[in-house]
Order: sequence, then structure tokens, then C-alpha cells
Amino acid sequence: MTLQELIDQSNKIVFFGGAGVSTESGIPDFRSEDGLYRQKYRFSPEEMLGSRFFYEHTAEFYDFYRDKMLPLSAQPNAAHRKLAEMEACGKLLAVVTQNIDGLHQKAGSKTVYELHGSVHRNHCLKCHRAFPAEYIAASKGIPYCPCGGLIKPDVVLYGEQLDGETVEGAVSAIASADLLIVAGTSLTVWPAAGFLEYFRGGHVVLINRGATPYDAKCDLVIRENVGKVLGEIKL
Repeated sequence: MTLQELIDQSNKIVFFGGAGVSTESGIPDFRSEDGLYRQKYRFSPEEMLGSRFFYEHTAEFYDFYRDKMLPLSAQPNAAHRKLAEMEACGKLLAVVTQNIDGLHQKAGSKTVYELHGSVHRNHCLKCHRAFPAEYIAASKGIPYCPCGGLIKPDVVLYGEQLDGETVEGAVSAIASADLLIVAGTSLTVWPAAGFLEYFRGGHVVLINRGATPYDAKCDLVIRENVGKVLGEIKL
């Protein structure tokens, strides 16, 4: 059975995506050959994205964060646009994403569970005032609130827990789906990868350039770019 046929016969689709969904928008992923984890810095990217590093080496954190984690000029690609279209016509229940770039919302998606937070939300640790991503991008050194408090991005750093309400919504959506499309993710990051175990529907489709630990459990595996595959779907 093809992806087009599965989508045609489904009305409760949930999309679970990772960094590979945004690579066609010019945002690098983490673990591929050209990913962030293969690049050379004074500290490893994985270390710099840790909670402890944020508090102990805040200036270095923000140097890396502004350089690599704030692609504010990036635009949604064919995958983001098709998912928004699927939701608008009543076939897609929700997008569950590990990405923090906000491109699903920029494309028009309404129900998006951002497991790892978003670069577009930032808050003062002292007074809790909110700041947009543009404020962080334009700041120099360590960004502070006018009250003097340190500003922190609302992204889930290594060592931090996922937001409870977001987890609850994502799990509920996946458990309610009749078709689960998993795309652009290595399925090696936990606990996010474990969310797929909540699926009780009929079919699982995987769209990913490389192999994943979940391949054998899928009904259809497509080794292609996510945008290319979803861009060809007709609704």
C-alpha cells in the first residue's frame, strides 16, 4: 500500500517529526554527516545544549545558540505546508515535533506539540517576562531582562524534563490516531522516541533517509526527503 492510499483512507493522522523535517528549509540536523554533532567547537554541541552548561557557561551557550539555533529567516518547506493543508481539510489531528524552529506554525499548523520547546518563546528567570526570538538574536553577550534577570530560551536542554502538558497532549493524539507518519528522525532521542509505543491505530509509515531502530515495526518505510514525499501527496 502506498502513502497516498493510506492517507486517502485515514481521517485521524498524527505526524511525528524530527530535525530531518526542517533540513530542506536550510536548518541542519544533529546526527547526519553534516549535522551539528559532527562540527568542531571548543565544547561539543551536545554539551553546550545541556542545562548545566547554560548556567555555568552562559556566554558560551549564547554564542553557540545565536550562531546555530536561531535560523529566523528559515521558511517552511513542502512538508510543513502539506501538513498544514492536511490539518485544514480535517485529516490531520496533530503534529508532534522534536524541532524548536516554529516552522510548522509558520506554515499554518494549529495543533502542534513541541516536545523540546521553541526558540520563539523566551522568559526572564526573575520576573518571567516573555521575549521573542528576535530579542535574543539582536542582543550581545548574555541577554538580560530590564529587571536584571537572566533570559532563558523555552527549549528543553539536556538534563531538563519535558513539559507535562505537552507530553500529555502528544501522547493523547498518538493514541487516538488511525495513521502515524514518522519522519525525519533517528528515533534515538529519549523519551521522545518512546512516544511511538502509544500508537494503537492501523498503520505506521516511516519517512527517513537513514535506518532507525523502529524500521521493522513500520508498515511502510520510505528512504527519501520528507518534503519531497509529502509534497507529492494530493488531498
